[in-house]
Amino acid sequence: MEMKLHNWVLQLADSNCRRSCACGIFPTSLVLCIMFFMGSVLIAQDYPEKLPKWGMNNIMPNSVSNKCENRCRAHGSEALPEGIVVTSSNLNMRPLWGFPEKIKDLKRSLLAVAIGVKQKDLVNKMIEKFLSNGFVVMLFHYDGVVDEWKDFAWCDQVIHVAAINQTKWWFAKRFLHPDIVAEYDYIFIWDEDLGVEDFNPQRYLETVKREGLEISQPALDGNKSEVHHKITVRGRRSDVHRRIFKNSGSGEKCDENSTAPPCTGWIEVMAPVFTREAWRCVWYMIQNDLIHAWGLDMRIGYCAQGDRTKNVGVVDSDYVVHLGLPTLGANETDKDQLAQHNADLLFATRATPPMGDNDSEPEKLTTTTKEPPISKLAPSSMPPPINPRIEVRRQSYIEAKIFKWRWRHAVQSDKCWKDPFQQL
Repeated sequence: MEMKLHNWVLQLADSNCRRSCACGIFPTSLVLCIMFFMGSVLIAQDYPEKLPKWGMNNIMPNSVSNKCENRCRAHGSEALPEGIVVTSSNLNMRPLWGFPEKIKDLKRSLLAVAIGVKQKDLVNKMIEKFLSNGFVVMLFHYDGVVDEWKDFAWCDQVIHVAAINQTKWWFAKRFLHPDIVAEYDYIFIWDEDLGVEDFNPQRYLETVKREGLEISQPALDGNKSEVHHKITVRGRRSDVHRRIFKNSGSGEKCDENSTAPPCTGWIEVMAPVFTREAWRCVWYMIQNDLIHAWGLDMRIGYCAQGDRTKNVGVVDSDYVVHLGLPTLGANETDKDQLAQHNADLLFATRATPPMGDNDSEPEKLTTTTKEPPISKLAPSSMPPPINPRIEVRRQSYIEAKIFKWRWRHAVQSDKCWKDPFQQL
């Protein structure tokens, strides 16, 4: 009996000893593991190039590696540390030395205008109004004349770009890249022959923000303006209108059920205003070689960031006067020239009939992959030009036909694109 008791005591003591050893080893091992892990991290930070040699490149957490691999970087910036990359720019001018005080209210909107020195007084009124409302202004000199604007106090406050006989769309495609103007909430791309006596830029912006307009234009004073499309005429019942009603006369009939241009979702491109997002889309649609951009207005609703019947509109509360002055291609500005201008446009319209475009009844897509030659688009027999304006007008019609063909060919070729406005 005493022998059994003695053995039991020995076994119990041995068991307690082993348990005590295990309990002592475990915390020691835990401390060593922690020290090893921390040391590995410090080594990885100090000697990253030696990790492969030491066989420690697999120690770093997988989450860090995955984060770096999945990080979205601006194209071309992959060789740079992320913190030094600047993905956008702006048109704010900087001094040659020193750092100007930070402006509390940064200029958030841009006005770009194609101008010629013959419309000097008209342009001056426009620029003064926009500058006084905190806009950045960029002037496109299509006549190449810059120095003659220096008698205005604002001349050194705006950006000047000059190129002979180029349109505002040529300038816009090359100098208003979306990344350059990404810091501006709204981009105004206007013609020069607009009277702004009844237009307030800040009030206009308040209206388009409140109404949710991604693409807009100020209405035209119907009594003083040269009007090409009835939808642009100012209404007096509300601050904004988005459609036109037309039940008689030539052309397409428009009613409350119309969902496509020119009845709704449409503006004229003499004085368009775009949000930053809408302009990025429109910029991509502008063709490098079609400098008059005819036909763009019929497709501009695709860039409305949603429903074009709601996000595209004409602002009635702030309106302008469209004087319809001949600019590109015009050599004189007297009354006889203006009268001849109207006759020339009538001739050009008859010589090259405008294309029809009805989204509700799309024409059959052609299967040809070749763009139609210019010779087939121009009239076969043309009298000698009376005025360069005739050729400008004719070229505009030709470009409209080319743009229309390109759009249809693009629709046919892109099997992944789905028309959001396709009529069912």
